[in-house]
Amino acid sequence: RDQSKLLIYKEGKIQETVFETLSDHLSNGDVLVFNDTKVIRARILFPQPSGKPIEIFCLEPLDFSDPALAFQQEGKSRWKVLIGHAKKWKHGVYQSARFQLADSTIDVKAWIEDQKKDYYIVRFEWNTSCPFSEVIEHIGKTPLPPYINRDTEPDDVERYQTVYATFDGSVAAPTAGLHFTPQVLYNLNRKKIQTLRLTLHVGAGTFKPVKAEKMLDHYMHEERFYIELETLKKIQSAKENKSRIVAIGTTSLRTLESVYWHGASLMAGKTASEVQVMQWTPYEQLQNPSVGDSLQAVIDHLGKKNLHTLSGTTKLLIAPGYSFQVVDALITNFHQPNSTLLLLVAAFIGEDWKKVYAYALENNFRFLSYGDSSLLFRKAL
Repeated sequence: RDQSKLLIYKEGKIQETVFETLSDHLSNGDVLVFNDTKVIRARILFPQPSGKPIEIFCLEPLDFSDPALAFQQEGKSRWKVLIGHAKKWKHGVYQSARFQLADSTIDVKAWIEDQKKDYYIVRFEWNTSCPFSEVIEHIGKTPLPPYINRDTEPDDVERYQTVYATFDGSVAAPTAGLHFTPQVLYNLNRKKIQTLRLTLHVGAGTFKPVKAEKMLDHYMHEERFYIELETLKKIQSAKENKSRIVAIGTTSLRTLESVYWHGASLMAGKTASEVQVMQWTPYEQLQNPSVGDSLQAVIDHLGKKNLHTLSGTTKLLIAPGYSFQVVDALITNFHQPNSTLLLLVAAFIGEDWKKVYAYALENNFRFLSYGDSSLLFRKAL
């Protein structure tokens, strides 16, 4: 993990090193924010007599906004899914699978309940009181990205997961975090670099390419996030002390920026039962409060509601022209063309993104999920 290459971009200059040296390029007082989501075994294959299996790709639970509750369900669970070779699945016919759990044989059945524009609704049922987390753990496979054109291997179960992954819910890894090892985390702690966590469950929409000619016509996917009240207070304190906030991955960055826009909405008099940051929220905002004031509005709102966790969804689209509010540096892998992730990088460091990517291509940096890494310091305003 930590032997991957690390490209460092700062003040227009590029240097190259190895990820295990990360702490050498950060300062005492920097605050790193990690996404501790955990990848679920979202691919379920049902063999067919004709050959190619029917594949169900679980996207998100239908009956619960919190995946943790869905994984606790016993006996049945409904999910939004994608289906490979769906034409082979006749209406009204169930697919079945079987596995052993201790001394019990678990029979799992799946029915298509409905078909929507972009997904299907599938109902799973099984014959014991074991939770759905056990079901998917036994019959599911690691959901490698579609551009990794091979079957899942045993090493992927551990390798396609951060060492600090905690909360089940993602169908893709927050890949910037894959480079971290216990030794790298130890080195950060030894240098008095603070590490904080939040959770954003990565959806399959992260792979959705930008096909529209105008950004206005691109529909951004929705992802669910959680951030603790104490974490918000520490981030607010860090910003007040002029400490740098370093986002580990685009998912952490989008969450932190989304929290700011939620605070701005609260200050503008908007209230909602749950956070819901829309795609164009930052670009429609008439005024930008300070980061401290915005975060204080969120903290106060949680206090009034007697809540210890901020939860909600974000569709935030970050593209050139976006005004960053919270994050000062970003650790991220190298992204593919025509992606919202590359748009985010272009917004973060400006036109120099072309220079960074040209250097990566010319110096054999590996791209995408199992690729190399970069540490990008935000372009000064």
